[in-house]
Amino acid sequence: MPLTTAQILENLVAFDTTSRNANLDLIAYAMALLEHNGATCRLTYDDTKSKANLLATFGDVSVPGIVLSGHTDVVPVDGQDWTTEPFFLTERDGKYYGRGTCDMKGFIASVLAQAPNMQRYAEKRPVHIALSYDEEVGCIGVQRLLADLTEQLPVLPAACIVGEPTGMKPMAGHKGIMDVCCHVHGKAAHSSMTHVGVSAIENAAKLIAFLHQMAERMATEGPFDHNYDPPYTTMHAGMIQGGTAPNIIAQSCKFMFEFRPVAAVDPRALLEEIKAYAEAELAPKMRQRGVEAPFSFDVECEVPGMDTPTDSEIVRVVCQLTGANGVAHASFATEGGRFQKVGIPTVICGPGHIEQAHKPDEFVSKAQLVACDDFLKRLLTM
Repeated sequence: MPLTTAQILENLVAFDTTSRNANLDLIAYAMALLEHNGATCRLTYDDTKSKANLLATFGDVSVPGIVLSGHTDVVPVDGQDWTTEPFFLTERDGKYYGRGTCDMKGFIASVLAQAPNMQRYAEKRPVHIALSYDEEVGCIGVQRLLADLTEQLPVLPAACIVGEPTGMKPMAGHKGIMDVCCHVHGKAAHSSMTHVGVSAIENAAKLIAFLHQMAERMATEGPFDHNYDPPYTTMHAGMIQGGTAPNIIAQSCKFMFEFRPVAAVDPRALLEEIKAYAEAELAPKMRQRGVEAPFSFDVECEVPGMDTPTDSEIVRVVCQLTGANGVAHASFATEGGRFQKVGIPTVICGPGHIEQAHKPDEFVSKAQLVACDDFLKRLLTM
């Protein structure tokens, strides 16, 4: 008897695929299931060979098909107050509890449950199943998966569905993300000699204040996109570290800041604005006191936004199959932007709700999994 979605989900949750860990056991499990049902599978690895992406294909690759995409990694449970065992599927009150049930092993389980029927479905068009690593830490793994896909397939897939938790409501876009680390270099001195030292902390504070002014400008002047809440580009400083003692002028300080831009805003241009302010307004005085290179900036994570036209074929199909009257836009980022960037029209649609993700006692309801199963069956028989 084929495994049910719930049985597969139980197996998937048991793999602790927190982003800091390997995901190879889960990938091996999924690959064995898919190959048993006739899929051709390819793996792409990270540099350590401890993590892998899986691209499984049913059908003729010379024909444009559809990609069903999900990430295998989950966020940590450290410090969270769970009432159930995070890596053991617990059924209670019509819900399945466990880390990743919502984000997004529920969708993966639903996809894998369709494997026994995939060959028949793929007689009309190929079906590609894409499982990635390290989505939760910057949509990293999918970049290698897509590089391999675009190199190996003779034609690009016609469309992609990323099964992030949307309550089975189609979403046609999301904001991008850029995370930047700024390292401020100062000059140490005794705290009584402020006229000779250069405080890295104080200059970091000035730069953070400028960042805040930029954020306020975006909130009041736009550009605006009312598909989102809030409807403008946001930015903030989320981490800061510096100094060694209260009586030492800080020689070093670093802070992390983030942009979440709407489609009309280029985050690289925002970063250049911050660099220009630092160079023009702060650096000259710092150099006068002997600091040669006051600022350095490193982009640590960049996830492109997604904006699929609402009149595209994949949007029409997903709306038809879900019964939705229209599409929304996600407040969270996904791998969808990367699929769209290589030319694959993408929609986000999956079981569960983002409000239940990343929390203790994460869950997906049985009803949502049933809705996802029904959706995939209808999709693959069109």
